[in-house]
Amino acid sequence: MSSRQSDQTASITTPSATPASLGRPIAAALGAYVTWGLFPLYFAALSTVPASEVLANRILWSLLLVGLIAMAGRHRAEIRSIIVRRRILGLLCLSALAIACNWLVYIHAAQSGHAVDGSLGYYINPLVSVVLGVVFLGERPRAAQIVAFLLALAGVVWIAAAGQGLPWIAIALALSFGAYGLLRKIAAVGALAGLLIETLVLAPLALIWLAVLWGRSEMAMPVADPLVVVLLVATGAVTAVPLLMFGFAAPRLPLGLLGFLQYVNPTCQLAVAVFLLGETVSDAHGVAFVLIWIALALYTGDAVLARRRSLR
Repeated sequence: MSSRQSDQTASITTPSATPASLGRPIAAALGAYVTWGLFPLYFAALSTVPASEVLANRILWSLLLVGLIAMAGRHRAEIRSIIVRRRILGLLCLSALAIACNWLVYIHAAQSGHAVDGSLGYYINPLVSVVLGVVFLGERPRAAQIVAFLLALAGVVWIAAAGQGLPWIAIALALSFGAYGLLRKIAAVGALAGLLIETLVLAPLALIWLAVLWGRSEMAMPVADPLVVVLLVATGAVTAVPLLMFGFAAPRLPLGLLGFLQYVNPTCQLAVAVFLLGETVSDAHGVAFVLIWIALALYTGDAVLARRRSLR
């Protein structure tokens, strides 16, 4: 996937927000999450192109589009301030590597018939983020969060114990995106400016890899079907548009509502994997999903209650 959820820790609207004022932000958030939820279908359509080449195209076309948007908007001052601050720039270099790993694993999952594991990873991600917050930010977990994480861990262990091995795709996605979210939280930069810097960092690596593929005569794009070429070029828009929708919604929605809506993404991914891509959910995965859904219900309910208590 993309930088899309890393800014969920952004400032939230004040409690005085009225239901009427939430209509457009909710629509924008749902648009972003549904778009991300359809990603398995999108990247499965690129199954004739190696995942590494898809990743390189996504980086370069995202850089082009986000760069044009940033230059046309009011992001120049923020971008300049990031470039001269070595600590922030260093954090964004690390977050760029984290999101590149996340994108590569996700593209591989969609192309290889493991989109179910991809959705599992994004269900687990919020609970992984809690653990990272405890370890690296010194946050104190509430009892409900600990129980929720243990339930999710039990789901992962159940899959391994059933003889299907560790769901490494789900684990890699949850860890890489959790690390990405942690780094972006510490860096505290805008979504668009941050993505621009990250793709700038990754662009030389993407260009070098495409040159290697070209030199080996292994590059798919020049001889690919026209539709495939269009889909590769569109990866820039597919990355940037939902990010912009989410960037509009996040500061305007209450945290509890935003946290609840985020599960639209993995739910759509799971539905796409099963009903459109023909993947099956094994008995072991079924048990794991039930345990993780219970964990997420507990986690979300606790987050809503904690938010209400903080507003009193």
